[in-house]
Amino acid sequence: MGNIENSIFWIEIEKIVPNPYQPRREFDEDRLKELSDSIRQYGVLQPLVVSRQETMLENGGVKVEYELIAGERRLRASKLAKLTQVPVVVRTGDDSRAKLELAIIENLQREDLNSVERAQSFQRLADEFKLTWADVGRKMGKSREYVSNTVRILMLPQDILDALSKRQISEGHTRPLLMLIDRPAEQMTLFKEMMVRKMTVREAEQIARRIAFEKVRKKDLFMTPEVVDMEESLAETLGTRVQIEPRERGGRIWIDYFSHEELLALSIAIRKAGEEKTHKGMFDTLKEEDMETLQAVPDTERYIKPITEFTHLREDNIPEVQLVKEVTHIEVNPIEETQTSSEAVEQDVYVDTDTHEEHISLDDRSIQEIKEEEQNDDLYNLTKFSL
Repeated sequence: MGNIENSIFWIEIEKIVPNPYQPRREFDEDRLKELSDSIRQYGVLQPLVVSRQETMLENGGVKVEYELIAGERRLRASKLAKLTQVPVVVRTGDDSRAKLELAIIENLQREDLNSVERAQSFQRLADEFKLTWADVGRKMGKSREYVSNTVRILMLPQDILDALSKRQISEGHTRPLLMLIDRPAEQMTLFKEMMVRKMTVREAEQIARRIAFEKVRKKDLFMTPEVVDMEESLAETLGTRVQIEPRERGGRIWIDYFSHEELLALSIAIRKAGEEKTHKGMFDTLKEEDMETLQAVPDTERYIKPITEFTHLREDNIPEVQLVKEVTHIEVNPIEETQTSSEAVEQDVYVDTDTHEEHISLDDRSIQEIKEEEQNDDLYNLTKFSL
């Protein structure tokens, strides 16, 4: 009898049992429905891979089942389509380790695998089969650097991994977050800002640069405890990230904002703080002689609203403010967008797995930048974030 290893057979769906080594845990119901509709119309175009399992019964009979090795989505979709039989290729002589390897590799070859599932599969291949990242890369046709950079994602907290699985953030967003792996409080703060403000990858990287170099900056001769306290007070008052750069004479204040509405809100907040008679909040660390340089602005109370209400605020409603003398130079900095980002953002749309709504991707890296970073063995080195 000839070799039937690669022959295709039709078997009953009820005889196919799940693969206990299936590495995939999440299946998008909408995509399963789409695949089911396609199977109902065109049939199963790619056979499933199974292994034959025989079990002796007490009455002397033999129970035959087929354990699924590859094709979990096709099997589930076929059940939804009410099929009774599916085409399969029967593999013989496969032990549990071979089944696991086949199942993992088959899933890794799918384009719709999310970043977390891919990282977990790489990690499981390495753990189960004692493989190096280079070995895993060879099996998948990927570089060692790509595999090791992907697995680093698993170092992130579960909340971040959940957002990544649901495509609320992209794999590119994990780079600035991983740069803060030894600073969990700042890492979670940046993650929350990403979610609330819908930051692009490059915007997040700019903020991560500043945080990563904060310790070095605060060792500066002019970064006294008073300046640090003032910086924190400003950030709390304005509700955004603030950085003071003192010099021997004067200095600069950097204030981040992420939209035109936030810029208007910051402008009004600064003017409002200047008119406070008690000088509470962000100016409580200024010296008395410095206070004399600020001229109060009348009647700004009617312009103050929560930051979320600034959508309809007009620029011509903002009163002017005058300084008697210059104390420092304040720069309010928009987070810059790269030229290639808008193109990438316009073209990349994903579906939220919870709400099933379409969203524009916030990964503003070009295709070339993504490829280069995937192959970069030193991707998360601090020197890559030099100012």
